[in-house]
Amino acid sequence: MPVQFKDYYETLGVARTASQEEIKKAFRKLARLYHPDVAKNKATAEEKFKAINEAYEVLQDPEKRRRYDELGANWQSGGYPPPPPGRGRSSRAAPDFEGMEFGGTGFSDFFETFFGSRQSGFRGFRGSAGEEEPEFMRESLDVEADLLVTLEEAVRGATRQITVRRPGVNGRSERTDSYQVRIPPGVREGQRIRLAGQGDPGPGRRPAGDLYLRVRLARHPDFRVEGSDLYCDLDLAPWEAVLGVQATISTLDGSTTVKVPAGAAAESLLRLRGLGLPKAEGGRGDLYATVRIQTPTSVSAKERSLWEQLAKTSSFNPRD
Repeated sequence: MPVQFKDYYETLGVARTASQEEIKKAFRKLARLYHPDVAKNKATAEEKFKAINEAYEVLQDPEKRRRYDELGANWQSGGYPPPPPGRGRSSRAAPDFEGMEFGGTGFSDFFETFFGSRQSGFRGFRGSAGEEEPEFMRESLDVEADLLVTLEEAVRGATRQITVRRPGVNGRSERTDSYQVRIPPGVREGQRIRLAGQGDPGPGRRPAGDLYLRVRLARHPDFRVEGSDLYCDLDLAPWEAVLGVQATISTLDGSTTVKVPAGAAAESLLRLRGLGLPKAEGGRGDLYATVRIQTPTSVSAKERSLWEQLAKTSSFNPRD
């Protein structure tokens, strides 16, 4: 079945000439709207959230975006360019691997073919004398594909139904296999989940290889990931930064409050212990809120009068 082209600009609702900042804003707006934890129709929202993540994964990366834009021109003219080197096929891959279709991973076949980590490789073995077997005698194929995991799933764990459609080639009938895949709490970016014996069989009667699902953490509209720590922005009014405030902040565990001390400086970090992602050695990382001081873009006549009064009264000079 031909790979269907995905219009990532349309998915995010931006023009092809959109700046990186416009793309980021569009993603955050849509991701907040369709995030499964807040959307009313969770089934519909989940698929939309995955599509938005996939589009942003490509368009926010300048190199991936460049490759995508070049690919788009070929698609518009009706061509079907091959995947870039190392993507979607191996020089020794069995031909049925290229026709595999994955469902439930969170990524489309289009993404996997051109931008994902999907790959395959023969697992070689040596004969009794220690010599490596010739290629046609090599063992089975291991197969790898991407698995989109939300930050909430990385904290709590989840179970995902994954399907693999295997085309009928080399005398085998087409079939679709379904798996209940357990995503354990604490999975990390790049970690592989192994489904033993669910890869491709090798030549002859060799046993099947393994299927690996490589974890890709979904982009979150509010949090940035650095190892086991999370970072978010905390917007404050000027008077809140000066006087201090108890601010409500969202976390992966629900809303909480953070005490902002009086005189909080822009770009300062407020640490919330144990509200990050699980650590490999146990426990959880921290959540850091970055102070962003926002100023009103328009004010009433009364507000302007008060600002002017403050300007005359205050001894503060930011340029001293």
